Amino acid sequence: MNSLASLQALIIDMDGVLWRGSEPLPGIPEFFAFLRERDIRFVLATNNSSRTEAQYAGRLAAYGAPVALDEIVTSASATADYLTSILPAGSRVYAIGLEGVRQALSERGFTLAEEDAAAVVVGIDWHTTYAQLKRAALLIRAGAIFVGTNPDATFPAPEGIIPGNGALLAAIETATSVKPIVIGKPEPLLYQQALRRLNTPLERTAALGDRLETDILGGIRAGLKTILVMGGVTTRAQLAASAYQPDWVFEDIIDVVREWNAE
Repeated sequence: MNSLASLQALIIDMDGVLWRGSEPLPGIPEFFAFLRERDIRFVLATNNSSRTEAQYAGRLAAYGAPVALDEIVTSASATADYLTSILPAGSRVYAIGLEGVRQALSERGFTLAEEDAAAVVVGIDWHTTYAQLKRAALLIRAGAIFVGTNPDATFPAPEGIIPGNGALLAAIETATSVKPIVIGKPEPLLYQQALRRLNTPLERTAALGDRLETDILGGIRAGLKTILVMGGVTTRAQLAASAYQPDWVFEDIIDVVREWNAE
């Protein structure tokens, strides 16, 4: 059970695995063709809340790898699903975030509002302003629930490693002394949703990602095998110093396919 050949399914991260910022990483069509040919089931599970599932599917199709909408789970949709379990239908929500967050909340019947909000949801927004952070802090101090789509402190972009959603959460937490409820990896909800869709044995399913502190730690917490690729933000020094280790380490998805084929 310690070989890639024993796996029946993958839960795959996207940023830092399939692309870096706006640039695709090599081997995307070949990787998905390999999964389809081997009948290896997969779900793409991303902490990035900026896009909708349809937008992610469109991006992958443009890279030569068409996927179905039910093969994609985002932290935005998982956050909206969580809120439906704790708030009445139609509740007012203040959102910092891009289309992925706003559409997910609206589709589930929440009212996007700047006053009298029952919850504040924070997802990555490349144009976040001080006024938005101030509004979020005031609403949380007034009693709104504070929810973060994901805790990623950084984000891999073509120009380098830039602030991620965790940096926004930290600013608001500093201003309010309130810790957010975090939905994305390494918390279990994303992986649990993906596992329900896959319906494969836990011991034959692996999490594939580029971040030790989210993808790999989350996979370990969920009881999954884990595969780390080095195309994102994790360095070899960080990997060597980590208290937890993935089951496999590869340079990129091309390396994953090469090794899998060799077994």
